[in-house]
Amino acid sequence: MNNSFKTIVFAVFATAATFVSMTLGSCNRDKCKGIVCANNGVCDAGACQCPSGYQGSNCETVARAKFKGNWTVNEKGSNTDEAQYSASIGYGANITDLVITNFFNYFKGSINAYVVNDTIYIPNQQLEGKVVFGYGYLYTTNTYGQYGAISLTYEVIDTATNLPDDFGFYGPDGSLPSTWTR
Repeated sequence: MNNSFKTIVFAVFATAATFVSMTLGSCNRDKCKGIVCANNGVCDAGACQCPSGYQGSNCETVARAKFKGNWTVNEKGSNTDEAQYSASIGYGANITDLVITNFFNYFKGSINAYVVNDTIYIPNQQLEGKVVFGYGYLYTTNTYGQYGAISLTYEVIDTATNLPDDFGFYGPDGSLPSTWTR
């Protein structure tokens, strides 16, 4: 009887241990529980995946908002002297789109651009006898604070002469990236 009792007790403990290990092992904690993603963001493995145009830990920030405003531009091109002028960045039609006025201190119409997080892209476009394209990024400075400056690398090509004016786009040609400050 002693051996039977030991066998029954062992079987009960073995069954209970198997049940507990299967129950605890099959529980997966929902890493997205309690996480709310704004602007149609979707939680995946505990982090929000933001739709285009939004960023932040909960997709709460409109990425292009950091670029909007009036800027003071300092630049030196490969074929233009150092210059300082004002330009303005406003919103375009879509959540990622921007328009830049007085770009290159030349264009009367607006230059189209778009934003991905802290990077601005100027797609290849032709306006007023020139082709323009480039990219830049926001950065923080001691003087202008968070998102207070943009380093913009771009090129303007005159369609009549095919002469490029480079602003840090191709390297050691005497040009520098354009610096935009608030």
